[in-house]
Amino acid sequence: MPLATGGCLVLPEGAARHVQVHRLQPGDHIALFQGESDSEFDAVIEQMGRQSVQVRVLEHRAVSREAAVAVTVMLGMPANDRMDDLVEKATELGAVAIAPLQAERSVLRLSGERAERRQAHWQAVAVAACSQCGRNRVPHIAAVSAFADGLARAGAGARWVLSLAPDAVPLAEAVAQAQPLSQAVLLSGPEGGLSATEEALARQHGFSPVSLGPRVLRADTAPLAALALINLSAAT
Repeated sequence: MPLATGGCLVLPEGAARHVQVHRLQPGDHIALFQGESDSEFDAVIEQMGRQSVQVRVLEHRAVSREAAVAVTVMLGMPANDRMDDLVEKATELGAVAIAPLQAERSVLRLSGERAERRQAHWQAVAVAACSQCGRNRVPHIAAVSAFADGLARAGAGARWVLSLAPDAVPLAEAVAQAQPLSQAVLLSGPEGGLSATEEALARQHGFSPVSLGPRVLRADTAPLAALALINLSAAT
């Protein structure tokens, strides 16, 4: 339901659990957001039940905590809990969307109903991460797609693929060359990296190879390091 000053509401299950975990009490203030705009509402807790929390909505605040660059992360899915952690941390670091891809070397294989359940689960992880870090725009978690299909739907902006190829440019240098930069799409591989065929296909779709240095980072580390670097480089 839309938030409005003066209204009373019972928090959804996830938000209520967040309040209870932090041991908040009636009279304490919390921020409410709906995940689609740079705004939030102050609210005061009025009633605490074992499984429900009722609040009264107070004033509206226009506030943005978004990163300087709107980065979509496309990645060959790492296995199980690593994907959960990646969604959580990428949300905290400001990714505007995360697109899970079924790559040749992906350990995690999803399709049909199972893929839909995981997508819904990852979206819930992103919502919880926003609640924790104070972000009021929730990144969109796209449906799991085949690698080539995902590339065909890649959004606007600079396009970079994390690569160990000799011609890969340091990412910080690529960000500097792309200024002024407002949007970017970052492609990262699964455990074992992208295959030569996949990297070639990415280049055909306009992805330039970039590097994070001489060390080989894990599938759940590399995109997070790249996100942090893009944010820092664009801000300086």
